[in-house]
Amino acid sequence: MMETTYIGFAAGIITSLAALPQLVRTYRTKHARDISIWQPLLLDIGMILWVIYGIALKDVPLIAANLFSFICYTLLIIMKICFREDDFSQDNDYNVCNNGTKEDL
Repeated sequence: MMETTYIGFAAGIITSLAALPQLVRTYRTKHARDISIWQPLLLDIGMILWVIYGIALKDVPLIAANLFSFICYTLLIIMKICFREDDFSQDNDYNVCNNGTKEDL
């Protein structure tokens, strides 16, 4: 592999991992109120275009990183939709953590 491929893989891994903390937190808290649906939706569209571009160039790091990120942000969109009713409840981690009934994330 060429040096630039290693740089591409490193960049792809780091930027792809950036999606995981929000994904994990949303799953654990079951709240997505503060997440705009538009941000992950627009990212998904852009990442699919990057995947198509990567396929055209036969650039494996570009394809792999954007496919992984696409999956993460698609899961975030799904959670945003599934947890939307919970977002309107009074039982959220902003007020529940203060009375000690829920672990502070």
